[in-house]
Amino acid sequence: MGVLTFHRCINYGSYWQARCLVEGIAARGHDAVLLDHVSRDVTSQEWRYAFQPLLPDRSGRADIRAYGRKLRRFTKAFDALPLSAPFDLDDPAGIPRFDVVVIGSDEVLNLSHPWYGGKRLFWGEGVAASRVVTYAASSGNMDADGGLAPDWRARLGRLDAISVRDENTRAVVQAATGRTPEMVLDPVLQFPPDVAPANEPAPYLLVYGHHIPDWFAARVRDAARRRGWRTISVGYRNDWADEQRLDAGPHDFAALVAGAQAVATTYFHGCVFSLVNGKPFVAAPSFYRWNKLRDLIALLDARRHLTFEDRPASETGAALDSPPQVGARLAELRAQSDAYLGRVLA
Repeated sequence: MGVLTFHRCINYGSYWQARCLVEGIAARGHDAVLLDHVSRDVTSQEWRYAFQPLLPDRSGRADIRAYGRKLRRFTKAFDALPLSAPFDLDDPAGIPRFDVVVIGSDEVLNLSHPWYGGKRLFWGEGVAASRVVTYAASSGNMDADGGLAPDWRARLGRLDAISVRDENTRAVVQAATGRTPEMVLDPVLQFPPDVAPANEPAPYLLVYGHHIPDWFAARVRDAARRRGWRTISVGYRNDWADEQRLDAGPHDFAALVAGAQAVATTYFHGCVFSLVNGKPFVAAPSFYRWNKLRDLIALLDARRHLTFEDRPASETGAALDSPPQVGARLAELRAQSDAYLGRVLA
């Protein structure tokens, strides 16, 4: 079994969804590896973003050093993943052959992705396998209203089975193929990682995201102070937080979520890791991630944990005071996701 996804992104969610999916498939008794596509252009763009995530604001020298440590921790984690022989992303003639290739999770069907958009491999073209399916695929910020050109519709139509993780992507696929794809859980929710909580000296609220709007930052900071919690910003600088953990690797991130009193985020996987750890969380919308975040919250009926600028400030505190009540819905979707994997991997 081969898993084809964005497994080398300097992004906590991308790393963990790739790892959880390949390990989840292996746990079912299959020989599973990640397809190790390489691209000098993609790596260059990925690393530029890793060192300058807050553009147009430039990272200072101390932050660049911290981001360098973060990058090295990610690279070490990548090297420990079960990988195929490497091959060129844009000329996959050397791609190994598999019985089944699973494309996903992540934004594999997003033609608007800043560096993976338009890469035909993630739509099944050039994949060497008897069967090609998707698991928890997402079209990210590419809205269903835009439709797909005929060649992209044809690529989707040639896939043997399609599952998605959000309603926007379901609408994209349905409009393009006339088929209704199955809804499944993100791999982190389906195959939760077992990570020990961080050993921190005092209670803290974890902040995950960048370009966090001022209104949300103020409400989160005030709520944390009223509860006597420190605020720790992980992965990106948020000057309003008490502490910056810019150099956290993927394992550090998971441990920090597991040890937090609560989480404030604008990221999809900030919500996912809060949900899988049963942590109180509050999320605010961001333009790029709105489709994914909105649909995840709706899928798990966790709307009380999503807030907006025109809502009462008290919503932030209320969301941080109680864990999400999604156990029954998670169990239902896990059974649904497991059944889908059982069929397509058989």
